Amino acid sequence: MCCGGSAEDALFAGYRLGVVAVHNVGMQFRILLGLVVLAVSAFADTPMTTIRIEVKSYADKPIDRASVIVQFVEGRSIVKLGKKIMTRWEVRTNQDGIAKIPPIPQGKIRVQVIAKGYQTYGNIHEVDEEAETISIKLNPPQPQFTAH
Repeated sequence: MCCGGSAEDALFAGYRLGVVAVHNVGMQFRILLGLVVLAVSAFADTPMTTIRIEVKSYADKPIDRASVIVQFVEGRSIVKLGKKIMTRWEVRTNQDGIAKIPPIPQGKIRVQVIAKGYQTYGNIHEVDEEAETISIKLNPPQPQFTAH
């Protein structure tokens, strides 16, 4: 062996290096596991909101079959570990002009409403309660404008 060491010393040195490497991998695993647990517990505490959207005309008549698009813009948590969280919903209003959106994380949402015979509505709303109702009144269409 080089440097005057015996074969036995070299064997024990290699064994000690192997133990240190295994110990480092075990420590890295524990740190990673701890971070995952923290991330999951942080997401579990994310408050959710159930949204109900009422779509009416200016004459306070419900507009049925209006297309309602809700998109999650920003909030406390968008990422859900292991599963993709839905960030966009497209629903239609019922005969009473109501569209119900499943629970979403609290924060800012963009709401668009498209109905035949009415102007398209679009706005960003802040949702911060457990259940929230958003009332929307659609304008009648504007007359055609010509630039000529």
